[in-house]
Amino acid sequence: MPVTIGSAARGLIAAAALAAFGLVAPQAAAADGSATPNITVSPTASAGTKTVAAADPQEAAAAATVCGGSYSILIHAERLPTADNRLGTIYTYTNGATTGPNYEDKPVCAAFFNDTGATHYMGVRLCPNYTSIPCTEDFGNYSQYAGPVYQSKGYCGYTYSYMEISGKVVVDRKLGATPCD
Repeated sequence: MPVTIGSAARGLIAAAALAAFGLVAPQAAAADGSATPNITVSPTASAGTKTVAAADPQEAAAAATVCGGSYSILIHAERLPTADNRLGTIYTYTNGATTGPNYEDKPVCAAFFNDTGATHYMGVRLCPNYTSIPCTEDFGNYSQYAGPVYQSKGYCGYTYSYMEISGKVVVDRKLGATPCD
């Protein structure tokens, strides 16, 4: 039987994993004096993304940890299927580097977190803004998250999030991965 781990526990597990390798997760002091992981919300992120990150900074940091240490700039976060009926949360991050001559030539990572507390068939797809580059995806039965998936030139691309519960599709959403256009 799969074990379900909540968002706070995911953050602790990620910190423990970093410590096991002799690494320390960067910390920054929050306004109330508590420690929160050091991620940056992109200045061009939507108000919705900023709201999701502010509501649960530990979960936003856990999502960044899943993507890897260099992916620390949150560019999109959304609760799905709606903010009031939260079954999953999609996060996209960049590392801020440029991999080509164009604005959208920035690496992007996406992960779709399962917020239900149970294993479900779900997936995430990340597509670049270039038709010549194939999408990357991860679909399967997950209790924590689908992904991470990466694109080296994915900044103006899109994500696709999907989830079934008991054979019924409950999340089927294509979203811009970033605040382009």
